[in-house]
Amino acid sequence: MDNSNGIHYIELSPNPIRFDAVSQLTNVFFDDSNKQIFAVRSGGATGVVVKGPGPTEDTVISFCMNDRGGDIRSIKFSPDNQILAVQRKENAVEFICFHGDQPLLQDIITHQVKTTIHGFVWVHNREVALISNTGVEVYTVVAEKRQVRSVKSLSISIKWFAWCCDANVALLCTSEGNSLIPVLVKQKVITKLPKVDLGSPSRDVQESKVTLGQVYGILAVLILQQNTSSGQMEVEVHLLNGPGLAPRKCHILRLSLVGRFAINTVDNLIVVHHQATGTSLLFDISLPGEVINDVTHHAPITPGRSIKPFGLKLPSLSPDGQILQCELYSTHWVLFQPNIVIDAKLGCMWYLNLCIEPLCNLISDRIRLTEFLLQRSYGKQALLRVVAQLVDDQYKGSMLPVLETIFSKINKIYASWVQLELQNQTAQPSNVKTSSLKQSSPPIVLIEQLDMVQIFQRIARRSYTESILMLYLQSLNKFNIAAQEELSKMIVSELINNRSFDTLRRLVSYSMLMESKAVACFLLAHSDVDTAISQVAIDMLGRIQAHEIIIEVMLGQGKVIDALRLAKNSLGLDKVPARKFLEAAHKTKDDLIFHSVFRFFQMRNLKLYETLSFPKAEQCTEFIQHYNNTFPADNSIKPAVS
Repeated sequence: MDNSNGIHYIELSPNPIRFDAVSQLTNVFFDDSNKQIFAVRSGGATGVVVKGPGPTEDTVISFCMNDRGGDIRSIKFSPDNQILAVQRKENAVEFICFHGDQPLLQDIITHQVKTTIHGFVWVHNREVALISNTGVEVYTVVAEKRQVRSVKSLSISIKWFAWCCDANVALLCTSEGNSLIPVLVKQKVITKLPKVDLGSPSRDVQESKVTLGQVYGILAVLILQQNTSSGQMEVEVHLLNGPGLAPRKCHILRLSLVGRFAINTVDNLIVVHHQATGTSLLFDISLPGEVINDVTHHAPITPGRSIKPFGLKLPSLSPDGQILQCELYSTHWVLFQPNIVIDAKLGCMWYLNLCIEPLCNLISDRIRLTEFLLQRSYGKQALLRVVAQLVDDQYKGSMLPVLETIFSKINKIYASWVQLELQNQTAQPSNVKTSSLKQSSPPIVLIEQLDMVQIFQRIARRSYTESILMLYLQSLNKFNIAAQEELSKMIVSELINNRSFDTLRRLVSYSMLMESKAVACFLLAHSDVDTAISQVAIDMLGRIQAHEIIIEVMLGQGKVIDALRLAKNSLGLDKVPARKFLEAAHKTKDDLIFHSVFRFFQMRNLKLYETLSFPKAEQCTEFIQHYNNTFPADNSIKPAVS
């Protein structure tokens, strides 16, 4: 029984593709490569309506074709919709060329073979692969010459096959030994891959028990079977981990149920539907599980719940329309990969979608929820809300260990992305435009420092904010990620507010905050709070060799002699502005300091200009007069030299 209590984590897409339902006159076919649904009336004589994904719900191709005898077994368009392949007999396929969206019925090409054709798949606009009981053969359709030419073949005895259009891989079940052999089928290419290891002794695998799909970009063979010990059903997950590697049983999904099942994949989750209970079980093979003999056994992420009820709006004269509550898990449902549900009797095609928010409430373990959300296409905002909740006041003390683990999981992904970006920038040739280089794909969910700062700003100046910021900074440091400006400024602000000057000094000394003029100036702006802050800022400026700013700070603090010494060593004797230093020395009202600075520039003038006098351009007349008045015993200094 379904115990969803109004909470559902899977839903049908809100706008289904509608088509003519199955009847005595209408047959319905689905092409899982092009995601097109065909409603064929009277063998095509009274019309064929093709619907599929497009810019609008009403993206439709309508045409008629001759009923050439025999029921249609399969019907599929080429990828560009310009050639229609139709199988009516077990040993023949017809090819109908199109002009625009209408068939050229006078130019039908019939290709007949001496074998039993299990099915066909398009691998290119003009190339089709026929899969028969004797093997796989790729043909080129030459429309102009009304010919079908064989370009590649593989001889192998086949009982049935499954097709994954995303990977261009056919899974062949052989007649001899009941082996499952993946075959890569592309334009003019057929590559036989290592067979799926079904264990020993070899067992008979039914077509209805096998699903072929992709999970996390890896081809997966999903085999539904009964556990010999418990008698309950489970799903074996065999992954094709790389070229030349045999598919290996890596995971087992424990269903803990018996009966009829069907499988979809939604956002890299394996969804197992159970008809008897009307529920769907979610499995994520990226999450940890119980490892037995190198195989990870997974329980459902959360107890099974039903798909969200769906109300179908029917044509009606009433403004509100009539709503039909669709029967979920109907016997008329047919499922296709990755996430397609078709109700042939109702005439609807939906996409299954994941509902993130309910899962955030159903998965109580926050660390496991973080692992889960980091792999979901729309997981970022949900994860940010989870983190924001954890750093809120009511969670403060007890949640610090949990936050530490969550920060590590977030920053591990963040660090990989930062490293990849650095490598790409380093490897980029200077004479190659960025747009021509292959761009790296970011992680599914990338939580950057700015995202975290926006969360931390909501808890600014609380008693525990410093602890959380230190925790996050330590996590960044653990993964060798440099703190950015906004985060550094917030940490500085919190430390100053808490008068944690020793911590601030240590962070700067160990370069754990961003070392920049902007951050140093931010420190200086708060130097009135404590003299220690000013020294910390000067230390940071010294690390980045921002000597001009340090000199200005020292002059502002009245440390004229120290500033002059730094200016001489960093700027050079000829670039030290005399007026600025003389003015600063005069403001100190310390005659000894003024005398020392003045004499320094006299010696400089003597070295650079061979005279004690100041260049007129330096505009030092008033300071020369002050010197002469204050120290009359010294030789009178002339105002300037040209």
